[in-house]
Amino acid sequence: MSSLKEIKRKIKSVENTKKTTRAMKLVSTAKLNRAKIAAQQSRVYADKINEVLSEIAFKINQYKVGGIESRFFDEISSPKKVDIIFVTADKGLCGGFNIQTIKAVSNLMQEYKSKKIKVRLRGVGKKGLAYFKFKDIELHSEYVGVSSSPSYEKASEIIKDAIDDFIKGVTDKIILVHNGYLNMISQELKIVDLVPVNPPEYFEEESSKSMMELEPEEDETILESLMKKYFEYNMYYALIDSLAAEHSARMQAMENATNNATERVEMLTLAYNKARQESITTELIEIISGVESMK
Repeated sequence: MSSLKEIKRKIKSVENTKKTTRAMKLVSTAKLNRAKIAAQQSRVYADKINEVLSEIAFKINQYKVGGIESRFFDEISSPKKVDIIFVTADKGLCGGFNIQTIKAVSNLMQEYKSKKIKVRLRGVGKKGLAYFKFKDIELHSEYVGVSSSPSYEKASEIIKDAIDDFIKGVTDKIILVHNGYLNMISQELKIVDLVPVNPPEYFEEESSKSMMELEPEEDETILESLMKKYFEYNMYYALIDSLAAEHSARMQAMENATNNATERVEMLTLAYNKARQESITTELIEIISGVESMK
């Protein structure tokens, strides 16, 4: 049985931890509200530009219209090299937020390795970078301080090098992996085949209702500009979506930690009261025994 002094010290220690986790939860909640609004607003634009590019890809690949030929829309059946861009947090204390992304990237690497396809990693966030460095896995490019403070300029910088390599034929595919915001208590792992652009399987019926037409002389310049926005904005959205998810995960983790601390304090308080009662009982028995021995 621990001494009363030791139990009291433990109670104070857990209470201090509880104050810290509660404060961290409040900070994450405030940050989440701002990040959530930014992610929700950006998602509208990201979804629309993805829809437009999917429709263009469908018309080029299925109907061969417009006379436009672009590597961005040509699916390579046997790619030789794949770029994986992943986004993790710069900080921890957010439950399984980072490990979900790391596991997804590791699984993709194993899958492509089994097919004899080379994989290059482009990492954003200290936690993911630290993990792969610890595993002695080579990182083609590293970005720190971006996931905690995303900007459109940084997103453009991250994606530009990957797209340049794709255009040159150095790589055949680019995949974007991040943990996104689903709701206040849940995150959603997202694995996006960024390029080549391929419409979803259900797109044929939707595309048949579209009035979009492609004119090669006019549309190639527009398409080039649109592709640039597509890449940059998908990268930017991944960063802010990941940040909102990070705050959501940390808020939940800190709430769980605070609840656990509360339970721990209650258990220690019960143990303290029990030990104190036993101590008083022992003292009374000793006093009574002493009085009896004097008779």
